[in-house]
Amino acid sequence: QEQLVESGGGLVQAGDSLRLSCAASGRAFSSYSMGWFRQAPGKEREFVAAITRNSVSTYYADSVKGRFTISRDNAKNTVYLQMNSLKPEDTAVYYCVADFLPTKVRDGIPVYWGPGTQVTVSS
Repeated sequence: QEQLVESGGGLVQAGDSLRLSCAASGRAFSSYSMGWFRQAPGKEREFVAAITRNSVSTYYADSVKGRFTISRDNAKNTVYLQMNSLKPEDTAVYYCVADFLPTKVRDGIPVYWGPGTQVTVSS
C-alpha cells in the first residue's frame, strides 16, 4: 500500500507563498493520480487540486485557480502544491491523496490519504 506524508505547512501572512510537498514511500508512485484536499475547522473537506499520473491533466477548485499550482516529480516520488497570494480563508489542514483512478481523486474517495499538514494564513 502507498504511504503518504505531507510537509511544508506553516504560519504565514496574507499575500505570502508556501510550497507543500507529499512524499510517497511506495514503489508504484508513477501509476497513481495524485491530489490535494483541505479541511478548515467546522467545515467539510474540500477538493483543492489534482494531477494525472502522466501530468497531462490538472484540475483545480474555483477558489484556488490562478493562485495554486500542482505538479509532480515521479523520479522523487513527490507531488507538490505551490500556493501563492494566500488568503486567510486558505487556512486549513491540507491532505495529500492518491488513487489509480483520477475520478476517485476528484470525487474525494481516493484509497490513500496522508495525515495532513497545517497551513495558517493571518490577516
